[in-house]
Amino acid sequence: MRTRIISGVIGAALVFPIFWFSDTWVFPIVLALATLISSYEMLRCIGVHRKYYFSLPVLIFSTSMPLVARASQTVPGVDLVFVLLSGVVVFVLYLLVVSLFSKGDFKLPDAAMVFMTEIYIIGGYTSVVLLRDFGSAGQYIYLFIFLGAWSTDIFAYFVGRAFGRHKLIPDVSPKKTVEGSIGGVVFCVLTLLCYAFVLERFFGQQPNYLVIAIIGLVISCVAQIGDLMMSQIKRSYGIKDFGKIMPGHGGLLDRFDSGLSVSLILIIACEIVRNLGGELFLEVL
Repeated sequence: MRTRIISGVIGAALVFPIFWFSDTWVFPIVLALATLISSYEMLRCIGVHRKYYFSLPVLIFSTSMPLVARASQTVPGVDLVFVLLSGVVVFVLYLLVVSLFSKGDFKLPDAAMVFMTEIYIIGGYTSVVLLRDFGSAGQYIYLFIFLGAWSTDIFAYFVGRAFGRHKLIPDVSPKKTVEGSIGGVVFCVLTLLCYAFVLERFFGQQPNYLVIAIIGLVISCVAQIGDLMMSQIKRSYGIKDFGKIMPGHGGLLDRFDSGLSVSLILIIACEIVRNLGGELFLEVL
């Protein structure tokens, strides 16, 4: 556990300065690198990372999407929806064509798994950039991802170790408990309420605390589901971690798996509310 804590502190120390430059190209570039590493970890998990005729185009596509997301907000003429839809269509066709002509070297089940997981990974990291650029309140909203997912992970872990008695889904993740899950939800809500108070007290925002409490509840549940989904994939392929980049935590995908699901749900919710003409968490929108 000591290694896990030290690694987490070092990771946080490296990540938080990046938030300071979130309005610059440093932010999408870092997320593009994170997408690259996470995509490679997933391809290695599935066992197709050494099929370079296939893996290299996938990695190039995945790395470009966070950059395209920022370009769509800053470069005139870039239509993000068109680029994303075109990219997904080309991705599907490429997978099917490679499987067709690989003579059994790249099978359809692998193609389906790659498509499902890579779209999830690419969409998750790209959504972080989109949320950061989401209107005048984007500079505050995107932090809900990290604060919600990380507080859920941290407190679910420690509450589970201290009070866990009932297994949550032992076939998928033997160490996770119902008590830990509840603890993660409670502390996620408290963390986001504290964040809302800071925004009100020091940044002149007017958050709706009831709405943010509900958002915290949803974010924590989504984060835990995202974590369990990735655990299921690891278990099905017989591996413990996606990588070894963070001692005590595993790979980058092991650390950010819950955040990916949160960012996807959050960007969908923001777009729906904005299209309906409603307010988003903060009055500045």
